[in-house]
Amino acid sequence: MVAAQTSVITPNENLVVEGIPQIPTTLAQTVERYTNFRSAGLSSWHPVRREMLISTRFADTSQVHLVKFPLGSRQQMTFFPERVGGGTFQPTEGDYFVFSKDIGGNEFNQNYRYDLATGDITLLTDGKSKNSRGVWSNNGDRMIYTSTRRTGKDNDFYIIDPKNTQSDKLLTQVAGGGWQPLDWSPDDRQILAIEYISVNESYLWLVDTNSGEKKLITPKGDKEKVSYGDGVFSKDGKGLYVTTDRDSEFYRLAYVDLATLKHTYLTNQIPWDVEDFDLTKDGKYLAFVTNEDGASKLHLLETATQQEKPLPKLPVGQVYGITWHPNNEDLGLTLISARFTADVYSVNIRTNKVERWTESETGGLNTANFSDAELVRWKSFDGKTISGFLYRPPAKFPGKRPVIIDIHGGPEGQSRPFFLGRYNYYLNELGVALLFPNVRGSTGYGKTFLTLDNGYQREDSVKDIGALLDWIATQPNLDKERILVTGGSYGGYMSLAVATKYSDRIRAAIDIVGISNFVTFLENTESYRRDLRRVEYGDERDPKMREFLLKISPVNNANNITKPLFVIHGQNDPRVPLREAEQIVATVRKNNVPVWYLMAKDEGHGFSKKKNIDFQFYATVMFVKEYLLK
Repeated sequence: MVAAQTSVITPNENLVVEGIPQIPTTLAQTVERYTNFRSAGLSSWHPVRREMLISTRFADTSQVHLVKFPLGSRQQMTFFPERVGGGTFQPTEGDYFVFSKDIGGNEFNQNYRYDLATGDITLLTDGKSKNSRGVWSNNGDRMIYTSTRRTGKDNDFYIIDPKNTQSDKLLTQVAGGGWQPLDWSPDDRQILAIEYISVNESYLWLVDTNSGEKKLITPKGDKEKVSYGDGVFSKDGKGLYVTTDRDSEFYRLAYVDLATLKHTYLTNQIPWDVEDFDLTKDGKYLAFVTNEDGASKLHLLETATQQEKPLPKLPVGQVYGITWHPNNEDLGLTLISARFTADVYSVNIRTNKVERWTESETGGLNTANFSDAELVRWKSFDGKTISGFLYRPPAKFPGKRPVIIDIHGGPEGQSRPFFLGRYNYYLNELGVALLFPNVRGSTGYGKTFLTLDNGYQREDSVKDIGALLDWIATQPNLDKERILVTGGSYGGYMSLAVATKYSDRIRAAIDIVGISNFVTFLENTESYRRDLRRVEYGDERDPKMREFLLKISPVNNANNITKPLFVIHGQNDPRVPLREAEQIVATVRKNNVPVWYLMAKDEGHGFSKKKNIDFQFYATVMFVKEYLLK
């Protein structure tokens, strides 16, 4: 009698799989509940009715949905195989909305109009270039957006009436890929725009909406580089509300008088970054969010008195996308924490009532018992204190626990307490501790800390992980003999770099859309972002810097990688081209160590389609079981 063969999962037609053992269907069944989390994010309030557009996923990708009242049904509006990046209602009547999407994760977003009466969808952009969704005029008859269609790399400004595709016109040409519109003046005659040079340097401009003439309102050439985050016009048009790190380590909320350009700071008492804000339509209230050691805190400021007003207490977590309804009293937001997935809420500042608009599914699991984040700190090689968030497995797992170190991308990012989704499987079912470090160069800890990994200091951030390995060795409940390092994008580079420098101290590494050679990365990343990345990593055209970048690139040190490696990438990645994955895979294979490779032909900088994300998760669980837990 022939034994029945165990059934296995067949990768879909868009996945290229090399070195990965066959995955039994029993594994998918075991982890299934952890793959069925959903989340929701606020996209836009309806201008007249108390309704909203949200982004959530029912099938394979996130799409635009309409919700007509708190905890109402989520009515799906768009149905595409590609994810749709939210939608924005026309701001006076709300009879249509504008949304954007790309193809296969290539990030060349196109804008579309969705007519609510008919369901008709109309392409608004050229179908080829990279476009931002844009910002509505106050009258609701125009949107200003950026497009690379002229040169492929410069984010020029275009104006369109979305009801008339023939109205699309170039307003003004710019140089560089860091330009974005922020707001229209109350009379719609000017645009506030930002020119982003790097995370430490940006400038504000006024653009005439008829002539396209640009006027710089934040001076260039100052000794100290200054960064601006966001900005809106005051109700009377005489000033701006902005976030900036001018004369400060952190982003403060400021009022800028347009006649004198004097900055008046409104949050001096808060020693943390102000990371998001929104002004009511009547100009009377500013809601803003601060990032306090990784947790979000929501504030309300009365503009006339510049005094804070009390708000109802929200659960500890992250607050995103705060947006006022035109009724001037309902503030919409997206809230996420370690114990609940992202959902949409509103806060009414007249009644102090908090209402939940979406309740996303959690695969049938009770997330209230999930591990919460613990803030931990350690000293690095130069005495600087580095911090991160540690999630410990439940008490049913005794003894020293294996550790997955997950390093964020950016590099100007920050790991913060968030809902771990599939990662909860490692904690709850495998007993693996998860540690998310914020190495030097991370945001949230002041602009000096942010620059500590720039240029020739790049490997200092890798040494921060070396110091973390030392710290783990001192912890009674963590196992220094069983450590896996992973990360996406810049975190992928960090994983590879740690594998070259500390291969004897880790069990394995997982590189997701990571940089393996800084020179080939800079030469081949899309042209609209190349100069922006050179500011951070260094200019590969300079011979001295090129030599340094080649010296520290993981692919040129890959002979030191002696532990198993898993490399994951999307074929259409415009940020970190596929070659970065291919060359590290080919090089490390020469070391006679296991190399697993997963590539998706229909993805870009990370996977967005559920079927691909699920297969990546199954393979990662197999990798963790094989190389971390044994």
